[in-house]
Amino acid sequence: MKVLSSSKSHGGVQGVYSHASEVCACDMTFAVFAPPQAAAGHVPVLWYLSGLTCTHANVMDKGEYRRMASELGLVIVCPDTSPRGLDVPDEKDNWQFGSGAGFFVDATQEPYAKNYRMYSYVTEELPALVAANFPVDMARQSIFGHSMGGHGALTIALKNPDRFKSCSAFAPIVQPTTAGWSRPALEKYLGPDEANWRAYDATLLIEDGYRLGELLVDQGTEDGFLQDGLRPWLLEEACKKAGIDLTLRMQEGYDHSYNFISTFMDDHLKWHAERLAR
Repeated sequence: MKVLSSSKSHGGVQGVYSHASEVCACDMTFAVFAPPQAAAGHVPVLWYLSGLTCTHANVMDKGEYRRMASELGLVIVCPDTSPRGLDVPDEKDNWQFGSGAGFFVDATQEPYAKNYRMYSYVTEELPALVAANFPVDMARQSIFGHSMGGHGALTIALKNPDRFKSCSAFAPIVQPTTAGWSRPALEKYLGPDEANWRAYDATLLIEDGYRLGELLVDQGTEDGFLQDGLRPWLLEEACKKAGIDLTLRMQEGYDHSYNFISTFMDDHLKWHAERLAR
């Protein structure tokens, strides 16, 4: 693991790191914020997954999480959203696929299966690396994310309910199997058989019996992707049928940007901290 940068913030340390990933068969970059409490011992860890076109840096630069994370004593880990590199297949003119658009799936189709294994990267390889190099209490983990990353957080938490004590999302893609901006990506990564897509769709995972105790979702009413891509009412319906306690907050006047995310970041960090302390 290489240290790319490190700086003090709110008494803690914001670092950016890279490593040679065996899972993604390329170098991967990620960010970790360690609060001041981490200097005295292991602390809870909160994973943040970013949206389409993003890297680790978007939430690091614009998410405004460090002050509250320092106050609450939370390590924040921000992975990249896809493999990257000259040898990694990509569609450079397509922002909804390839670089910056890994959708947190394990691709099965060529030529993407070698590198696009973001589900395994985020659930297996990166946690092992973080556990070995940072003072994190891996018995106290939670996860959240935005848009494509909200989709990732929901599906990962649903499939790993014993690992994550809580899950939340900002404007998640709740049903990517039917959303116009995600269906083409799922087909390229996973093939034409839509039965194979169910493992990466929060509403269908719930339909298939996967459960979480509760969820928190914030969604802006002026989000330009609300009607066609995000459709939180589908998650609301699925949770109601399954008896999952969903708190869906429609935030009047907010859009899809980091202005929205940073506004409600403190709420999410406090919500996770309460559950990580139980």
